[in-house]
Amino acid sequence: MKLLTKFSLLFILAAGVGLAVAAYVTYNYLQQNARQEVIQQARLMMETSRASRSYTSQQIEPLLKAVQDRDKVFLPQTVPGYAATESFNYLRKAYPDYTYKEATLNPTNLRDRAVDWEADIVNNFRNNPAEKELSGERQSSLGPSLFFARPIVADPPCLVCHSTPRAAPPPMIKRYGTANGFGWKPGEIIGAQIVSVPMSVPIAIADRTFRTILFYMAGTFLVTLLVLDLVVALIVARPVSRLSAIADQISQGNLEVSGAQVGGSREISALAASFERMRLSLVKAMRMLDDQ
Repeated sequence: MKLLTKFSLLFILAAGVGLAVAAYVTYNYLQQNARQEVIQQARLMMETSRASRSYTSQQIEPLLKAVQDRDKVFLPQTVPGYAATESFNYLRKAYPDYTYKEATLNPTNLRDRAVDWEADIVNNFRNNPAEKELSGERQSSLGPSLFFARPIVADPPCLVCHSTPRAAPPPMIKRYGTANGFGWKPGEIIGAQIVSVPMSVPIAIADRTFRTILFYMAGTFLVTLLVLDLVVALIVARPVSRLSAIADQISQGNLEVSGAQVGGSREISALAASFERMRLSLVKAMRMLDDQ
């Protein structure tokens, strides 16, 4: 096997192991980074929902209150949680994988009732009132899913409708009844805003980035291999092949062969010089034998 071929195989083996380790570390890092990116997107969406709640309670509800009092109707558009949920449904047209829910333990609108895993999040906030946000993973029917949550606290405006059925507006009682959504207390954590997204989203982000990085890593590997092969061929393989050809000529009795002063690295040049001195010594020795 030629020297250049052996060197190439050794380099491919060593670089291949290094590439595999680098790919493993890079992929794990990209997955963690993509997970954090998705959580950050969920945080921004949560802020959008909170802004929608504030806008509804401070600007929309006062405007529609006169309409409600005049027509003796209840407009759910005046409820901050309803407005936030409906606004997010429009946002889902651009981000269909993300879902938003104002999961409540005792809601007026039963679509907001917390299911088992959502109730666990709400109870976690109730048991740890100092905790202002929570993120993590859970298993769903569609596979692993990420979630980001913040607590919902009952404030005075909420208690106008949710303290007792008697205090609630009659049109709201007519629409939703008196069985749910009452008994809230000031400062009580009654639910959680939850944004969730399948783990397939950050995994897909990591996979796309990883394929791009792997492509450039493989390209760099091939270019490096070609450059190193060229360097080895010029500095080592070619001079050694030249010395080998000269040695073959001398072994056949041709002591007048020239060209032992080959180029290459310092070590190759020193070897060539030593080889030339050996040839000259052989020439002198043969002449001395001929003179005898």
